[in-house]
Amino acid sequence: MSYQPNKVLEVFDNPKIERDFIIQINMPEFTCLCPKTGQPDFATLHFAYIADKACIELKSLKMYIWLYRNEGAFHEAVTNQILDDLVQVSNPRFIRLKAIFNIRGGVYTTIITEHKQKNWTPKAKVDL
Repeated sequence: MSYQPNKVLEVFDNPKIERDFIIQINMPEFTCLCPKTGQPDFATLHFAYIADKACIELKSLKMYIWLYRNEGAFHEAVTNQILDDLVQVSNPRFIRLKAIFNIRGGVYTTIITEHKQKNWTPKAKVDL
């Protein structure tokens, strides 16, 4: 079966809505194009979020991320666009996206962007 990249992000019901639990997703094969040179940029995306009513479906996330491989985008813009799209479809209590771009011209770039629901307060962390 062949899959095509698309911008349709799917969600499913949070199975434990009464609990704040952290979902971490790592995607080491993100690719987009430099809007200045057309050369490929590679990054590892690290997502961490606390779902509210909906969780992000992983296959649709993969197909969505795959779409960027042929699009020109500055690192800062593409990282924030991905976060905005995830917030729009899932409205998480909290989400952080860390994009670590591979070296290019002797420069490493890391972009970290976050979103938090207005009335959500994180629980106190317990260190054991």
